[in-house]
Amino acid sequence: MGVGKSNKMPQTAVLKQILKRCSSLGKKHGCDNLSGLPVDVPKGHFAVYVGENRSRYIVPISFLTHPQFQCLLQQAEDEFGFVHDMGLTIPCEQVVFESLTSMLRC
Repeated sequence: MGVGKSNKMPQTAVLKQILKRCSSLGKKHGCDNLSGLPVDVPKGHFAVYVGENRSRYIVPISFLTHPQFQCLLQQAEDEFGFVHDMGLTIPCEQVVFESLTSMLRC
């Protein structure tokens, strides 16, 4: 009995793609000249944009392993893909995002 392969990218490849994309952001927010990373994003974190106003949030990389956050990333991929000017945009209301991230921090 064989298991068919999905034509979706493996989860680790998707997470690496997200991190690579997030680390290349920051041109609009100021970058460190040596690393090219945003100066206001601490190591181990990345920026996302949420809500109609595209409010910027800095979240820990550890959130990438939480199923609830992965669901948001899947929604972002479905709606926006990973190639757009604004950076990683999460398609949900700010209140929902803030509620979720506060639960994940506990």
